[in-house]
Amino acid sequence: MREYLLVLLVAIGTTHLLAGLCRSIAVRTGAMAQVRSRDVHTEPIPYFGGVAMFLGLAMAFLLAVQLPFLGRYSAVTHDAGAVLLAGLIIAFIGVLDDKYDMPALVKLGGQVLAAGVAVLQGVRIYWIPLPDRIVALDDATSILVTVFFIALCVNAVNFVDGLDGLAGGIVAIGSGAFFSYTYVLAYEQELVRATTASLITVATCGIALGFLFHNVHPAKMFMGDSGSMLLGLLMAMSAISFTGQLDPGAIAQDGQLLPALLPILLPLAALALPLLDLVLAWIRRTWRGHNVFHPDKQHLHHRLLARGHSHWGAVLLMYAWTALVSVGLVVMALVPMIWTMWVLLAVAVLVLVLTLRPVRSAPAELPADSDVVDPVPHG
Repeated sequence: MREYLLVLLVAIGTTHLLAGLCRSIAVRTGAMAQVRSRDVHTEPIPYFGGVAMFLGLAMAFLLAVQLPFLGRYSAVTHDAGAVLLAGLIIAFIGVLDDKYDMPALVKLGGQVLAAGVAVLQGVRIYWIPLPDRIVALDDATSILVTVFFIALCVNAVNFVDGLDGLAGGIVAIGSGAFFSYTYVLAYEQELVRATTASLITVATCGIALGFLFHNVHPAKMFMGDSGSMLLGLLMAMSAISFTGQLDPGAIAQDGQLLPALLPILLPLAALALPLLDLVLAWIRRTWRGHNVFHPDKQHLHHRLLARGHSHWGAVLLMYAWTALVSVGLVVMALVPMIWTMWVLLAVAVLVLVLTLRPVRSAPAELPADSDVVDPVPHG
């Protein structure tokens, strides 16, 4: 645990310190989120927060492979190198998009390229648990499922990056919950505690927290696509590496399926709100006869603002729902008792009441049925 804590602190410190330098570079190179009529921020905000996060990740990984406990396992060092290379590719694509606003298909191609690099290095999903058995995937299916899963997580984080501090906080909560699960599970089942999943999740939590110092409302800089896509990739890679390094039979004991499903479910649970928002947007736009990529201001965080919640209030509510789902799953898997269900239910009711309770009258500039174009990401 001490080595994981050291990795966390290095990721936080490196990202926090380098973010200021990256902000200066963004200002000098003109990589700024300009103010437009459809935006929420009132002055140009520099990008390149994702560059600082990647450098924080690289420093954390380089430290980890030199430590006496984490560095002794070849699987961890190998997978860490593969993840870092894939992260470099996707962060580079994000930087280009932040600067030149590339087409969506080009970004998707970069995501597939990053996923392909990881797959070629052997970091892919090898099995999927079902209610009555665990299915081992053949090579072709494994590759397709892995690429799809990475693209899903990458775009989900990119999609939720709509308010200051929102994406970073959600990923910090989700990755922290995932790390707790992988570490406690290894301890309880007497498995090897040095896993790539634990390393990725603790480093991801660290870079997200380190960047939040510069990104809480009002944000001094945005992570941009370079940061949101990197965080999505890391969430996906943590789950993928976990399925490749642990025996599924060891975590699906006594007919309990939830522990075996959690490696795949936890990243999705952490991104439950953006995934739900994505589905609702597709349904809403299709119902109205719009193109599914037609932007609007009816995402979940926009609706919270329209109900009268402040910027901070909307972000904290999204944090609360993320923690309820991701931490709740971990608690149910590790403490499968009836009282945990009642506690989680009580917390869910409380958060629901706070969500639905209007704080003040909705602002006139953000009506609930507005079709105004989306603001640029604020992460």
